[in-house]
Amino acid sequence: MISTVTKSIYINGEWQDIDSSKTQVVYNPATLEPITEVAFGGQTETKEAIDAASKAFPVWSEMTGRQRSRILYKAAELMRKDAKRLGEILTVEQGKPLKEAIGEVKGAAGFLLWYAEEASRGYGEWIPSSMKEKRMLVIPKPIGVVAAITPWNFPSSMITRKLGPALAAGCTTVLKPSPETPLSAIEIVKIFEEAGMPPGVINLVTGDAQAIGKEMLTNKGVKLITFTGSTAVGKYLMREAADQVKKVSLELGGHAPIIAFSDADIDKATSLSLASKFRNNGQTCICANRLYVHESIADGFTAMLKEKVEKLKVGLGLEEDTDLGPLISEQAREKVQAHLDDALEKGAELVTGGNKWAGELQGYFCPPTIIKNATDDMKVMREETFGPLFPIQTFSDEEEVIKKANDTDYGLAAYIFTENTSRTLRVAERLEYGIIGVNDVFPSVPEAPFGGIKQSGNAKEGGHYGMDEFLEKKFVSIGIDS
Repeated sequence: MISTVTKSIYINGEWQDIDSSKTQVVYNPATLEPITEVAFGGQTETKEAIDAASKAFPVWSEMTGRQRSRILYKAAELMRKDAKRLGEILTVEQGKPLKEAIGEVKGAAGFLLWYAEEASRGYGEWIPSSMKEKRMLVIPKPIGVVAAITPWNFPSSMITRKLGPALAAGCTTVLKPSPETPLSAIEIVKIFEEAGMPPGVINLVTGDAQAIGKEMLTNKGVKLITFTGSTAVGKYLMREAADQVKKVSLELGGHAPIIAFSDADIDKATSLSLASKFRNNGQTCICANRLYVHESIADGFTAMLKEKVEKLKVGLGLEEDTDLGPLISEQAREKVQAHLDDALEKGAELVTGGNKWAGELQGYFCPPTIIKNATDDMKVMREETFGPLFPIQTFSDEEEVIKKANDTDYGLAAYIFTENTSRTLRVAERLEYGIIGVNDVFPSVPEAPFGGIKQSGNAKEGGHYGMDEFLEKKFVSIGIDS
């Protein structure tokens, strides 16, 4: 399916030749087999890409929104038509089941479609003046060259969620995908190429993350860095960007609670809790990391969740009946095991799973695991696990559980299960999170804002809010004869 060596650096409309002494191997996390080699670019390639984006900016930014939207529409259409092939590539490099991968590709196309429509809606504002001799208006203008740094857990949708609004706004871009999953990025750039994107508007650099990131941070041609990834890296980007007062748009880690109240529909709540926790094998920034269940329904809830989890099949993502693929690396697997060991040592009780992987598959597999009697001092209740480990803690009081849910530096997503409208509004207003799901664990859609508060980020992606990150607001004050 994929050649031995794959060109992965795209600058000013040209795929660059690969220096055989500067490559990196991309591995399949399910089999540990090498898939291909890609270029190991660095500071030089990044600077060339930024220069190309800077030269392309005047022409691209001065196009009408409708002109830009035609290319975005075409790219969205091409992605949808090619979703199965793109999904297969995503599964091979990332590990998630093919049905999830195809769903991600279609979702990624959805972001391009949404921002194709938003490209013509970069509205300004006419400000009513308090003085007869003044007229005042606000004009939105694209910020300039955007450096986009994307993660491995959603290697297609995280790209289009950034490139879609940036391109619609009139910005040009330099993309650095995760070194674990560059192949989806390559295919998306090829799609834009086929859709008629002018040279220099999109540029792609794979390779040395430190060198690429440093050039993005220090090069004055880059006006905005948009990043999805860990909170630790986000803090680093903020510190380093301060020297130029460079704008950073950050979507960072999470530690999402699920709260199942006494009136929850247990069948629905357990199914959705499972879908949230084990989607992408728990490697999702908005997936549930801790589960609070009211004591009156805890036994029934736990038993039903156990029954459903034990039906999940762990296996190769390309196999049709696979529910869970591998984790992305051995380090990820070790973190899950460390959180489990810590919890069991501190008194948690194993409900299901828990053993180290003993299957025939050689990849980074990890059995889906539930524990109960979780306490607040356990790592799994304090840190983002990013894996298939689900801790359950019971509660008796609404005030108590809200306090526990909010007791974290993270503030990305939280979920509640209740059939009570008053409780829905009361709790949703008090939870300190940027996204609240009520009987819903799939809140990410192109038309709605996505983003956290506290140490989970400082920006919104999606909806008309997503365009704001890439637009400067220029105020024009005009004196006239009165």
